[in-house]
Amino acid sequence: MLLGLRRAAGPGSGWLERRLPLPGPRRRLRDWRRTRPFWGGLLVILGGTELLLVPLSPLTVLVSLGLGGIAAIGIGLALIAAGLFLWLLPQARAYVSVHALLLSVLSFVATNLGGFLLGMLLGIAGSALAFGWTPLPDPGAGEEGPYIPSLDGSGPRTLAAALPVVLLASLVAGTGEARAARGAPPMAARTPPTVTTSLFAPQGFAFAGVTHVPTVDGPLKVLVLRMRAATLTDYELRSRDGREEYGLAAERLDLSGDVTLYLTRFSGCIEGLLCVTFSPAGLPAPPVIPPFVFMTRVSAEQALVTSDVIRTRSLRLVAS
Repeated sequence: MLLGLRRAAGPGSGWLERRLPLPGPRRRLRDWRRTRPFWGGLLVILGGTELLLVPLSPLTVLVSLGLGGIAAIGIGLALIAAGLFLWLLPQARAYVSVHALLLSVLSFVATNLGGFLLGMLLGIAGSALAFGWTPLPDPGAGEEGPYIPSLDGSGPRTLAAALPVVLLASLVAGTGEARAARGAPPMAARTPPTVTTSLFAPQGFAFAGVTHVPTVDGPLKVLVLRMRAATLTDYELRSRDGREEYGLAAERLDLSGDVTLYLTRFSGCIEGLLCVTFSPAGLPAPPVIPPFVFMTRVSAEQALVTSDVIRTRSLRLVAS
């Protein structure tokens, strides 16, 4: 019965082959495609192209990305080159696919969130397909003979599928070790003071997780925000410890260097439009915030702040 089905399918497939144009070039293209990780290379090239086109698009919101746009162009060109190498040099597919995977994951933090995730996901999928593609040697040419297609789909598929997971796990572990290397934060106040500012403009703003800072009454759960620099306009800090309130005010406060904020509550209006409130037990902050984001009408309970350099303008003491 199976033999009859195969024979019945033969004339139909031959009829289709005769009706389609350019049978010779199509046959040569098919033979060439089956001797290399074609689809993996194609996905890697598409991912690089998407990363390359995003900063060149006419969207006005991307104009202020600066170094992120330059990194997107560089990583996009590198991924396109990796896809071409997968096509032209299939012997080096393992080496090239691992580097393509590293570049794809790096694009999430170095570019526009990995081309708004699309370019990153295309690069990861393509590199995994290329890494898992395994040709069968030509029995008539020996072990060093030319590649022929793997018709039975053999190859280290489990390893190819696990490679992105292993890489992401190692990145997370490395991040955890880096955070541990920073050491424990210093002692914070018993009751976090309240900070208000009319404009909060950070640079390299990133949410670093939730942790505990020591106080005289025990550990205090806080959000951790890290950035390269930040400018706070109409800054005011008021203590909430005790019956009397006192604090500091400044026309402008500039933080630069390795800036870390430990907050029990953080609220404000993103771009002056969307007002949100973040807390360790409430709405989590996104892991990466685009560099053009600013917040207005900010109010926070600040347990601790560390910065390499702090500059103020018109600093004055406030008491009540």
